[in-house]
Amino acid sequence: MNIRPLAALAAVALPLSLPAAAQQQGTLAQVQQHLKASQTMTAAFAQTDRAGKTLSGTLTLKKPGKVRFQYQKGVPLLIVGDGNALWFIDYSVRQVSRWPVKDSPLGVLLDPSRDLSRYAKVVPTGNPDVVSIEAHDPKRPEYGRITMVFARNAAAPGGLMLQGWVALDSQNNRTTVRLSNQRFNVPVSDGAFRWNDPRRTGGRR
Repeated sequence: MNIRPLAALAAVALPLSLPAAAQQQGTLAQVQQHLKASQTMTAAFAQTDRAGKTLSGTLTLKKPGKVRFQYQKGVPLLIVGDGNALWFIDYSVRQVSRWPVKDSPLGVLLDPSRDLSRYAKVVPTGNPDVVSIEAHDPKRPEYGRITMVFARNAAAPGGLMLQGWVALDSQNNRTTVRLSNQRFNVPVSDGAFRWNDPRRTGGRR
């Protein structure tokens, strides 16, 4: 399966009459407004790795810091952010890895208080209906980078609809996530971010 990465489709057309700095600031401010206005989100996702393998599942997000990637039936993987850490659980080998939420590429989505203008830039191409921004910390390249893609939609929070993102780690491993059936600011229980710890018999976190 050959799925073109979101980055190749990402675009934003900005009025040529505005200085470049104003274009950047205006677009980043709109994205920041969307992130602050989207306190919860649920969506279906399709995740494609650099080899072209795609897995699907359900995404549940609650700010600040909580996220759950529930993969399709038969895939023994789970990713959960509990507000403090991002947990990668592989039930097939009973392995659990921990990553600080704020240091992961997803940190930009999970913490609406972060100032995008300090570590993000607009990625311009040419489609007036699509906005793309790339975020990374140049002082900490080991944390990777994320390119988020939004469609302009007046009915969505901040006038933008998150379409997905491309995450690139420090080893240049690319993961593309596409979203569909997005729902914003729906009730989400904190219980959605608990998980069974495979290292313990009957253990939960």
